[in-house]
Amino acid sequence: MATETIIWLLPLPPLLAFFLIVLFTNKYKALSHSVAVGAAGLSWLGSMVVFFRALSTPEFGKEIFASSIPWLPTGATFLSIGVQIDPLSAVTIFFVGWTVLMIFLYSVGYHNYGQPAGDHDHPGLPPHGATVTDGHGHKHTVLSIEPMYSRFFAFIGLFAFGMYTLVVSDNLLTLFVGWEIMGLCSYLLIGFWYGKPSARNAAVKAFMTTRVGDVFMLLGLAMLYSATGTLNYRAIFYNEEILHVLATTATPIFGLSAAGLIGLLLFIGTVGKSAQWPLHIWLPDAMEGPTPVSAMIHAATMVSAGVYMVIRIFPLFTADWTGHGLTTTMSIIAFIGTFTAIFAATIAVAQNDIKKVLAYSTISQLGFMIAALGMGAYVAAAFHLVTHAFFKALLFLGSGSVIHGMEHGVMHTGDHHVDPQDMWNMGGLKDKMPVTFWTFLIGGFALSGFPLVTAGFWSKDEILADAFGHGHWAILATLSIAALMTAFYTMRQITLTFFGQPRTKEAEHAHETPWTMTLPLVVLSVFAVGFGWVGIPEHFPALGGLLPNWFHEFVGGTLLERPETLQFSFIPLTISLVVALGGLLLGWLVYKDVKAGDSDPLQKPLGPLYPVLKNKWYFDEFYAFFVIKPATWIAEVFTPAMDRGAIDGILHSVARLALFIGHVFRNYFDKPIINELIGDKLGAYWTFQPAGRALSKVQTGRIQTYLIGAVAVLIAIGAALYLFAF
Repeated sequence: MATETIIWLLPLPPLLAFFLIVLFTNKYKALSHSVAVGAAGLSWLGSMVVFFRALSTPEFGKEIFASSIPWLPTGATFLSIGVQIDPLSAVTIFFVGWTVLMIFLYSVGYHNYGQPAGDHDHPGLPPHGATVTDGHGHKHTVLSIEPMYSRFFAFIGLFAFGMYTLVVSDNLLTLFVGWEIMGLCSYLLIGFWYGKPSARNAAVKAFMTTRVGDVFMLLGLAMLYSATGTLNYRAIFYNEEILHVLATTATPIFGLSAAGLIGLLLFIGTVGKSAQWPLHIWLPDAMEGPTPVSAMIHAATMVSAGVYMVIRIFPLFTADWTGHGLTTTMSIIAFIGTFTAIFAATIAVAQNDIKKVLAYSTISQLGFMIAALGMGAYVAAAFHLVTHAFFKALLFLGSGSVIHGMEHGVMHTGDHHVDPQDMWNMGGLKDKMPVTFWTFLIGGFALSGFPLVTAGFWSKDEILADAFGHGHWAILATLSIAALMTAFYTMRQITLTFFGQPRTKEAEHAHETPWTMTLPLVVLSVFAVGFGWVGIPEHFPALGGLLPNWFHEFVGGTLLERPETLQFSFIPLTISLVVALGGLLLGWLVYKDVKAGDSDPLQKPLGPLYPVLKNKWYFDEFYAFFVIKPATWIAEVFTPAMDRGAIDGILHSVARLALFIGHVFRNYFDKPIINELIGDKLGAYWTFQPAGRALSKVQTGRIQTYLIGAVAVLIAIGAALYLFAF
């Protein structure tokens, strides 16, 4: 099959799975997850075929896989949409294909093992682990399967469709379509257990916060289309003439060029989607969703999409960059990323929820990528994007395995007041959950940048090396401190969770999760180690040259000019070694002797700063007081005057006018002319009545019937195209 045809088909299996589950298989849980996992497997297979064909194509970058069709008429021309795989999107579909497939498979075990059934999650059902008596007087322990099982797989199928659409798009418009599909799905999945008020609030918070960024992104798209007449990547980002015009056209906004202003507007969309400061507040609350959702949002799809978009538009916001110093737009991007990296790291050191530590870690690591793009380190940002997707998906799925192991302990003891996500309730799990422990340890070491053997070391070191090589000393110092804190809070998490003695009875009775949950952990741990080896610098002592650094050459070929390779220096390497090993050692020393009932050892040295970090610098309270409360007050005060007075007044006036016109037409045109003259006297009524009755049977008014018809037509067209391709 032609590569371009495969690219067109990549997003379709998860979309078809969504419709099949919603329309046909929703009552059959095993069939629903089989359809979803099978669809993810098909997209994975297509992604691997496309990736390896791209990798084996000489000079791939100058020549790419692309196909487009005319879509919307724009006067004398058409707005075309299509698919495109260049080096950047090739490596992106590689990690998306693997992580999505692993998350789908993991979800089968996650929702069939130890999932809460009652209490706040699902009111009306007995809680998981509760003892109930049946009609014959026999007692049973509740081992529930998620009651909205099929719905979950339908939603993550649609989520995967949005991500694949975003990656294979050849233009910013269909990228934005995939972007918004994921925004909708994140709302549905974060609030999946809508019986919990906290889940409902988190879903609304995520949706509204990311919409702020999306409004600015949409303005950027409109401005870019107005200036260029297209949104196609190749037509804009690889057209030196257009980039020169955008770079030399001044705007009245802070002295920015048109390229800089458009790039900044688009970047604000990433600030929302990738949870950068100050729109970071939604991501930690997103932990209210099921753990596979956390992995998809924080690793494979949603937040990665924001960084992917900034990498994609890199030629735009660097169009007026000379290579010496940073432009205003680049400086803003670098500041946001650098500040976010250290800001989120400070919060992570004081969090006790195992998933929220990883949430703030994600925000921080995304800050590393954004900072790298702000200082022009294109390949380093792309490299860290890929490695981070693997080890962060591993860590989130590992945390879900830990939580389920703890839930088994909760079921055994019957004490449902013990929080299975609180690390202070854990301890000693390495012997009870060995597969989860070793894979989580690999993921944690990769996040910390453990030297030489983990992917996170090579990608993070490249960012620090770029900052050093180009003299960005403030960025280098700040990111180094953030990296030290990352290693510290990661070792804190590993130590509190797995080492020492169990601090609760629930931890004593925890045990390993089934293979459907542990197998994805093992697969992702391979990439958390091995993928870093594809980016070893050529001049690295002893290891350089042993394996080809194809990543730099391959992904760098996405740009018109390949980025230069930095000269090797021991200084950033030494910094990477010190902050990684020093942070891990410090975390171990501080938390290795924590016993049940002990307070956090950080409380005393940090003093009054500790509650500030624990409460996330009070940003939620700040927004609640200065944004939400004023907005609520304005809505309550102005609703009677604006909504009921002005808006309803205008609408009611229009309605009265329409009723008057309708009355005139009915009495003076419709009734005497249409009904009496044409209908009765000329016999048109008796002519069209049988045809109307026959056609009325098609219009059932049932949406399900229309959807089934639409899906049938879509499948028929897809089958015809598939056969035509051969």
